[in-house]
Amino acid sequence: MNAKRWIALAVAAALFFVSLVFQSLISMATADFESMFNLQELDNDLNEKIIEKGSPTNKIAVLHLNGVIQDTTANTVINTNSYNHKRFLDMLNNAAEDRGVNGIILRVNTPGGGVVESAEIHDKIVEIQEEYNKPVYVSMGNTAASGGYYISAPADKIVAHHATLTGSIGVIMESFNFAEFAEEHGIDFNTIKSGEYKDIMSMSREMTDDEREILQTIIDDMYADFVQVIVEGRNMSEDRVRELGDGRVYTGEQAQELGLADELGSLHDTIEMMKDDHEMGNAQVVEYEQGLGINQFLGGTIKSIFGSESDLIGIKNLLRENNAPRAMYLYSR
Repeated sequence: MNAKRWIALAVAAALFFVSLVFQSLISMATADFESMFNLQELDNDLNEKIIEKGSPTNKIAVLHLNGVIQDTTANTVINTNSYNHKRFLDMLNNAAEDRGVNGIILRVNTPGGGVVESAEIHDKIVEIQEEYNKPVYVSMGNTAASGGYYISAPADKIVAHHATLTGSIGVIMESFNFAEFAEEHGIDFNTIKSGEYKDIMSMSREMTDDEREILQTIIDDMYADFVQVIVEGRNMSEDRVRELGDGRVYTGEQAQELGLADELGSLHDTIEMMKDDHEMGNAQVVEYEQGLGINQFLGGTIKSIFGSESDLIGIKNLLRENNAPRAMYLYSR
């Protein structure tokens, strides 16, 4: 190995070590703050922002769902602007239990995400409709695809912008494979496992036909669940849903023509539709906001000081998460 290659390896190792040390310090600092002041509880406080004046006993609550629907808490002190699954479920619970809220609008702008997380939101929406007897409308933003459509399906009304990208009905599972690269560069992988399929979808070797068949049955089961959600939510036949659900995306206008959306319009239009449909002309319209907790405060401070370092940690975490393949209701471009 020549000198330049040794130098490159040394620099890479040093950078990796520094990032690990920095991440450990931040994790300890955050843990200490939370244990001393019980700040996690404060961080979950929700604020209501009035966007249209009206009767406070007759409210329409607007909840924004932005980003990939994924339950991940890694480095929340750094990733303060990412989707927070628990926080969003808390918002739904709050809107359901608030006696002054008589209607809920979800502003959905997401390419989808985890299978379990999408199902949890879907089930919570159905619970709100059945147990609390509150209408739930969906206003689609730029993208409401895959898991974004999964959670929209049970809504009492789906309103899309004509240029919204939606649909992408299906399930996907992906992983990296470095087998050829490793062979070219003389890298060996040592794997010790308890069963034949323990390292299924390993990055270090090609997938076998048996493994592909096993994973395909899992994907097919999850896809069947997705189809059933739309059958029940949109009152469509299974054959029709499977015909539309080949993974492609549709514009909002196409979705309306195909029966995947009810109306075309903006968030404001959706609010007016709910008022008209449910005789809520005097309703106060509020948006749920996340209070500024310690994670947001520390996160902003750390980013301003260690901007490039926080980016490095984010990239490293992304690679780590992708090393654990999972099925996703996700529109990936």
